[in-house]
Amino acid sequence: MSLTDKGLNEKGLTGKFLNDIEGHLLLAATREEGRTAAARFSTPLRWLTDAQRGEVERRFEAEYLALARVSWQHTAERAGRLRDEYEATYRDLRRRLLAAWLLTCAVALGVLVVCLA
Repeated sequence: MSLTDKGLNEKGLTGKFLNDIEGHLLLAATREEGRTAAARFSTPLRWLTDAQRGEVERRFEAEYLALARVSWQHTAERAGRLRDEYEATYRDLRRRLLAAWLLTCAVALGVLVVCLA
């Protein structure tokens, strides 16, 4: 672990820093995908002037990014709901396991008391 990593970990910034980098890379990749899709879309439209083609590609890319953003938001919301569901299930399971363990201990103690009596 480098000194930079250690300093970031001590301040609790590593996760946020890595998330920011990941977000930036994801956005850059999506923009590139949008540009590529826009160029592919406008290529058959041969009657457009260069300025018109540029405008169509710019709008297509903007719409592509907007749709990606909405998709990411839906994914994040769904992930949050799933996390809440899994946490609730985990808490319920822990509660049931604790109850079963306490019941087992109580039965074992009862059997021990009866055997010793």
